[in-house]
Amino acid sequence: MKSNSALVGGLTGVVGAAVLGIGLTAGAAAAQGKPISELYLDRCAVCHAADGTGKTAKGRKLKVEDVRKTVVKLTVAQMIEVTTKGKAPDMDAFGKEFSADQIKQLVDYYRDLAKK
Repeated sequence: MKSNSALVGGLTGVVGAAVLGIGLTAGAAAAQGKPISELYLDRCAVCHAADGTGKTAKGRKLKVEDVRKTVVKLTVAQMIEVTTKGKAPDMDAFGKEFSADQIKQLVDYYRDLAKK
């Protein structure tokens, strides 16, 4: 039989790993397992539109550029930075909500819309 201190130490390690080791926010945890297209539609399309044109009420208000114009102005790295850190005052930062891999996939998805 294990002592109480060993049991508490083991539980503390598990809780610590869950809190510190994973490092996901509630939004990132909820986003795990969703297809990138669904994440784009949930979080990006409200401004950028499902087709990347920016032709939504909010997109028009914020003067969001059509994806075909954006992809020739910004590199992938620049788009990742904007998606991660946001663009004041209008675009939210998603660096805490999505993993670096998800942000890269979102940028790739958005850039692919320009090819359609």
